[in-house]
Amino acid sequence: MAGQPEQAVELIQIDRITIANPRVRNKRSFRELADSISELGLKKPITVTLRDGSDGPRYDLVCGQGRMEAYQALGQTEIPAFVIDAEPEDRMVKSLVENCARRHHGAIDLLHDIEGMKQRGHVEADIARKTGLSLEYVRGVTSLLEKGEQRLLRAVESGNMPVSVAVAIADADDSMVQDALQQAYEQKLLRGRKLLIAKRLVENRRRRGKGLRVAMPKRTKTLSSGALVRAYKESTDRKRLLVRKADSTRSRLIFMTEAFRNLLDDENFVTLLRAEKLETLPRNLADRIQRGEAA
Repeated sequence: MAGQPEQAVELIQIDRITIANPRVRNKRSFRELADSISELGLKKPITVTLRDGSDGPRYDLVCGQGRMEAYQALGQTEIPAFVIDAEPEDRMVKSLVENCARRHHGAIDLLHDIEGMKQRGHVEADIARKTGLSLEYVRGVTSLLEKGEQRLLRAVESGNMPVSVAVAIADADDSMVQDALQQAYEQKLLRGRKLLIAKRLVENRRRRGKGLRVAMPKRTKTLSSGALVRAYKESTDRKRLLVRKADSTRSRLIFMTEAFRNLLDDENFVTLLRAEKLETLPRNLADRIQRGEAA
């Protein structure tokens, strides 16, 4: 696909685009992207391939899932797109390249793209050559993916654990995992903060399993005007109750301060306290009594 002439931008119906390999997006990053598009517009069109459908032209998404979903969230039905002609393998590589270049890509995205290329028949050496990754890295990632080691994969992708250490942990049984960590420490592959992260990861992997649970975004309910008024009223009632409690506490504190002040004016009571070694008071209470006496 290198040297391909620049494509013209076309306006395409979003509902005619299919996402072949959807990914779960970080909600905060998604909001930032949607806000940026709303204020500045779409900086870069998405990329799709054209295919024939029973009801007219259809498109497969190559790059730009986040941009397309943000466009949909903003109420748009059409989106600018580059329409390219590419084979499935080329589409996968292009998607993988974008994942490599993305500043804040998901920790598992790149790794699953490697898995997709493996499933399409690419050998590990071919994947390493096309992606610019080392053969050792590709082999390690492939091994971890086959074993479902998503926790270890996330640690590898985030840079908290070398792929060789992750593979050693995946290959070891529960009784030998600590030995793998000790060996990584002795070889200076895991030190300091990374070692603590690795120990915590191993414990979570033992208790919760190899996979990661993906939290589904909760649906927000649309509030009616009546529900909004009720929520405002409930909030006001809670604040009034808090004020009443604060006033009651203040009154009790004033009463206790005056009571202690009167007792401390009695010399016999003070002598008794000294005899029982109870002559000290909490600092805040003592300060209040002294301020009262000074006044």
